[in-house]
Amino acid sequence: MNTAFSLRTMAFGLLLLALIVAGRLVDYYHDNYLRALEKQTEYANLAQSSLDAIATMQRQQQEVASLDAKYTRELNNAKRENDRLRADVVAGHRRLRIQGTSGMPKATASSCVGDGASIELNRGVGQTVLDIRAGMINDQQKLRFLQAYVKTQCH
Repeated sequence: MNTAFSLRTMAFGLLLLALIVAGRLVDYYHDNYLRALEKQTEYANLAQSSLDAIATMQRQQQEVASLDAKYTRELNNAKRENDRLRADVVAGHRRLRIQGTSGMPKATASSCVGDGASIELNRGVGQTVLDIRAGMINDQQKLRFLQAYVKTQCH
């Protein structure tokens, strides 16, 4: 009876030990599974945020490209108009006049050229005025582009 009892106790002890080991293994693998699941969720969120960032950058690039196209088109139109005016002045089809008013009081202005007088410029001066106009148009278009860029992209 003593031998049977000790075999039974030993079998029970081994079974208990096997259950404890199996429980520990299940707990270990379950924890690993949960950590892997957390990592997978973290990586999925990171991938989604990367895709969102890429989509935002692509949208911004498209907006900037459309702004660039719009203001480049406007600048080219203004340059063509200025070149047409310049060609007309050179060909003699147009004359460049500057309309002005006197800043003097009416009493003294009567001895001058007069209020509202216009001055016709020669071709060389007209070309210079058109060059200045072209530079101003160019600068204004660049400023408009930069202002639109800041309004749409820097928020």
